[in-house]
Amino acid sequence: MLFDLDGVLTPTAELHRYAWQSMFTEVFAEKGVTSPYTDDDYFEYLDGKRRYDGVQSMLASRGIVLPLGLPADPPTADTVAGIGNRKNDYFARALEERGIRPYPGSQVLVDELFEQRMPMGVVSSSNNARWVLTSAGLIERFPVIVDGVVAAREGLASKPAPDMFLFAAAQMNLQPAQVVVFEDAISGVASARAGHFGLVVGVDRGAGRDALLQAGADVVIDDLEAYTSEASDPQR
Repeated sequence: MLFDLDGVLTPTAELHRYAWQSMFTEVFAEKGVTSPYTDDDYFEYLDGKRRYDGVQSMLASRGIVLPLGLPADPPTADTVAGIGNRKNDYFARALEERGIRPYPGSQVLVDELFEQRMPMGVVSSSNNARWVLTSAGLIERFPVIVDGVVAAREGLASKPAPDMFLFAAAQMNLQPAQVVVFEDAISGVASARAGHFGLVVGVDRGAGRDALLQAGADVVIDDLEAYTSEASDPQR
C-alpha cells in the first residue's frame, strides 16, 4: 500500500490550501494581477505537485514568468523559490498553531494494515512529510517515505509523472502491479495510473469523483474508512 499524505492520511491539505491562498493573494496584489486566486486554482495548478513546480504552474496561469532562483532564497525574493519558501512559512505557522491529527478512518485502516504486517509507504510531494507524519503520530507506521526532499535528492520528476511512486515501490521490493495507491489529487491519481499500479484508489476530498475517475482512478471513495474491517462488518 502506498499512500499520499495531505488529504489522504491527514487533513493537512486544508492547511496547504490556506497557505497557498494567503500567499498567492498577497503575491497577486503585489503584482497587480486582477484575476483573483480561487479554490479551483488549487486543484488545477497546485494539488499534488512539488512546491516549486506548483508555483511555476500557478504563476504561468496568470502570465507571470520569474527566475527559478535557489532553494536558499529568502521568502521576500521575487523568484519561484522565494515565493515557494514564503508559502512554506505560511504552512509552518498554521501547522504549529493548529497541530494535526490523522483522519479517523485513515488511522483505523493504517493500524489494521500495520497489525497485518502489510508493506506500507508514503509518497508525498511535500518537503514537510516527515514532520507532518511525526506530528500526527504515524511516522513509525511507514518504513518507506518518498517526499519532496527525496525527490530532489534522487532527481525524481514531480507528479503527475510516475517517478515518485515507482521509486517507492522499488524501495519496498515490489512491482507496481502488486501495489495499491491511495490518492486525493488529480495529479497524484494520474501519476499512479501512469506507473501502471495494481489498483488506484481516488479519495475525494474536494477534487470531485468524476475528475478523479477521468484522471485514472479505478474506484473513488470518500474516506479510507470504506476499507476498514468495521466498514465490511455485516453486523455494523
